[in-house]
Amino acid sequence: MNNIGLGDGSQTVSLVVLTAMLIASAMGVVLLQNIVYAAFLLGATFISVAGLYLLLNADFVAAAQVLIYVGAVNILILFAIMLVNKRQDYQDVKYGTLRSVVTGSVCIGLFALLGVTVTSTSWAVSPIIAKLPSTMVVIGQHFFSDYLLPFELASILLLVSLIGAIVLARRELVPDAVKIEQVDEKSLELLEKPKEQLVASK
Repeated sequence: MNNIGLGDGSQTVSLVVLTAMLIASAMGVVLLQNIVYAAFLLGATFISVAGLYLLLNADFVAAAQVLIYVGAVNILILFAIMLVNKRQDYQDVKYGTLRSVVTGSVCIGLFALLGVTVTSTSWAVSPIIAKLPSTMVVIGQHFFSDYLLPFELASILLLVSLIGAIVLARRELVPDAVKIEQVDEKSLELLEKPKEQLVASK
């Protein structure tokens, strides 16, 4: 099967490089203590997954992976990390050794399950001579023919949500002419007399 116009050797090399990049970046996200570096490596992980989607002829899913996860989710995580500049001393976690043992056992079990699945599954694929159409072309044709009304309704809904978010996030500015001295002093007075004055009057 000729994916995205690549030969068999190019597909194998691309698969090995993307897999190595995916594993290395994912391990960096988990193991690095610097959260900023971990966030950048998370973006590299998403890009590696998008490359694997391209090898599977899923160009629309690959573009959505880059636009949504890399361009939106990962950037949002980076902004949240950099804006929240809170420094806190590291505190020892209770039962840290036990948690590490349990986590390692779960990871080994999942790895063994995936290994058994890979070795027991028949991965034989029949060669496809006809060239498959691009998924973006097919999805675009469905969007503007069969699903035109839901597509336009979703666009209007997103526009209304955007306008609502702008209205809610808007802040009214207090003019500079208003000062604290202009507050009416009578409004700050208590209507009841203190107890000391009441006792003295008796």
